Amino acid sequence: MTAPVPTEPGPAPTEPGAVTASAPLSLPLSPGPARFFVLLAVFICASCGMVYELALVALGSYLLGDTIVQASIVLAVMVFAMGIGSLATKRLTHFAAVAFALIEAALGVIGGLSVILLYLAFAFADVYTVAMVALAFVIGALIGAEIPLLMELVQRIRAQRASSAVADLFAADYVGGLVGGLAFPFVLLPVFGLTRGALAVGITNTVVGILIVLWLFRAEVRRRTQVILAGLLVLIVSGLTVVWVFTDDIEVTARQRLYRDPIVISERTDYQEIVVTEAPLTGDTRLYLNGDLQFASADEYRYHESLVTPLMNGSKRNVLVLGGGDGLAVREILKYPDVESVTLVDLDPRILELARTSERFTEFNKDSLDDPRVRTIAADAFTWLREAKHPAYDAIIADLPDPDDVATSKLYSIEFYGLIRQVMAPGARLVVQAGSPYFAPAAYWGIGEAVAEAGMTTTPYHVDVPSFGDWGYFLAAAPGDPAVTTTKDGGPVVTMPADAPSGLKFATAEVLAASTTFPPDRNRASVGTVEPSTLLRPRVLDQERGAWVGY
Repeated sequence: MTAPVPTEPGPAPTEPGAVTASAPLSLPLSPGPARFFVLLAVFICASCGMVYELALVALGSYLLGDTIVQASIVLAVMVFAMGIGSLATKRLTHFAAVAFALIEAALGVIGGLSVILLYLAFAFADVYTVAMVALAFVIGALIGAEIPLLMELVQRIRAQRASSAVADLFAADYVGGLVGGLAFPFVLLPVFGLTRGALAVGITNTVVGILIVLWLFRAEVRRRTQVILAGLLVLIVSGLTVVWVFTDDIEVTARQRLYRDPIVISERTDYQEIVVTEAPLTGDTRLYLNGDLQFASADEYRYHESLVTPLMNGSKRNVLVLGGGDGLAVREILKYPDVESVTLVDLDPRILELARTSERFTEFNKDSLDDPRVRTIAADAFTWLREAKHPAYDAIIADLPDPDDVATSKLYSIEFYGLIRQVMAPGARLVVQAGSPYFAPAAYWGIGEAVAEAGMTTTPYHVDVPSFGDWGYFLAAAPGDPAVTTTKDGGPVVTMPADAPSGLKFATAEVLAASTTFPPDRNRASVGTVEPSTLLRPRVLDQERGAWVGY
């Protein structure tokens, strides 16, 4: 059936076999169904484009832990590139069908491989940001080229006002974006994972883009071009399928490049990437979450004895641990016989499971999470403190990941420490792991300011943990609480408890007494004015980002 076409004359075709905008089309369907299938292609391609954007953002947050910056760069570059791509299609409208097929093929390849290419760039070449911007630009330009070509095809199927074609196309495009945006977290990530999810979308993108042309617009395309497009379709789908098969091997090779020792556990949960390595000669076992070191078995006792020992002065019947899902802090707590209960709140249930079942955890935590006095809860610490009714705790440990992304920065805010303050019993103490006063002094002292703003007096102290470097903590208590021995500045004293267990390998009275002394180049005065972090102004993020430079 021959469809009516716009009356505006178009320039002569520049390719043999191409059809001008004024030439009638010979379609296998009537204009109504044909137009429906074109809009369906718009819908599917828009869904694919949205997934590519979200995949780039997600990978950036996984690798660099900075969701806001990654999202801002990706979206800004892609939107700009979409405009460039749209302008670049002006000369392609006279052979719109073939151009559309080729653009979708390119999108399928580049978008489908985008995640794995960026991961390889991060692991092997250390050019992640440059590669991310380049991929975001190319994908954005290709996405921007889709709509003008599709609009040309719709108008050539059925003569209609340009405004009507625009409305139809953008409606399909926006709905496709909605579906793609929802499918990414709820279907693709849980079912396929990030890498295979991108590959699945790339295959879909290629199949839809080329088949719609080979089927619906085959009269516009010379037979030789049809054969080339069909061969291209088979080649791309076969190639992406091969990459799919070897995805695990590629990821393992790239991931191992990031770590010094052989990887013995590697998992991606709904919350984070878990990697455990083990040195073949020394047996040093290390836990990394999203690439950040959490403990090294060779010296973790230094960190955990320093974290727990000063806290256990005074009453400690009921202890709350926020974070610390590896069970190592709980191991130290259970050395005190008067502890009656320990409540451990950690975000990731898989970490709690590994801490109970994996020999690479239980060897060091001494099966602490299986002690009958211990109760574990898989929950976000901030939400748990805010939403549940809790008893009062005598001792509280905030052993949380460093504040290097938006999700963790809230756990170092005035509001968070205010929630902790509400569940502290009279005479209770709080200890906060606060990062490195040497490598990140502004972040360290800013955390102390946040604890103080929440209504507590603090005592800063620091020790040497070789795997981390100079590492700091804050011991805190309610101001003026007579049950808590205080320093001359009003903060709790960092000393050995009278009932400290024997056999501690690092924490001694002398070590703890020395831990409150800071050199002039790293004391509170050395950093000048430091603002505490809040939910609306997570200053600790900027303080952390500006740290560790050159180390």
